Amino acid sequence: MTNIREDINSDEVRWYVIHTYSGYEKNVETNIRKIVENRKMEHLIQDLKIPLENLDEAEEASAKSKKEKYDRKLLPSYVLVKMKMCDESWHVVRNTRGVTAFVGPGSKPIPLTDEEVQRLEIETYVPAVEFGISDSVRIIDGALKGSVGIVEEISPDKKKIKLTISMFGRQTVIEIDTSSVAKID
Repeated sequence: MTNIREDINSDEVRWYVIHTYSGYEKNVETNIRKIVENRKMEHLIQDLKIPLENLDEAEEASAKSKKEKYDRKLLPSYVLVKMKMCDESWHVVRNTRGVTAFVGPGSKPIPLTDEEVQRLEIETYVPAVEFGISDSVRIIDGALKGSVGIVEEISPDKKKIKLTISMFGRQTVIEIDTSSVAKID
């Protein structure tokens, strides 16, 4: 048997996936949070998430229907944990009631990639923008690919921008993703 310290110790804080008994996701999250708080381990185990999806459900109630909102688990029997992997943090998570294992080969947990974290929308990333208000940019994606515009506004989350472009001989303001434009040098 390999030593955990050799396999998983890392100074980097990453997201890991833990498998739980069916229906124990909330209990596992609550128990780990309590242990972290009691043992003052916030520097090792920083966050826990149960990925949820918001849904509307139409229920027939006699003659009229009413809609109720509810959350559905995206990954039933799994909890995501943001932690610095070491013997102590591994032991706390692995020995929490309801946890069956970390996801990974054998006893070696594998962290989620940055792409997986983005796809699951676990953390919101603020994209780096290389341009500012009044800069000229070229649209590099979509129906307006190749068009040039002037940046008028950048959204606070830096995911969308408003551009003034020349369309059909008129100046038109459009909204577009920041990832769909590149600064013109």
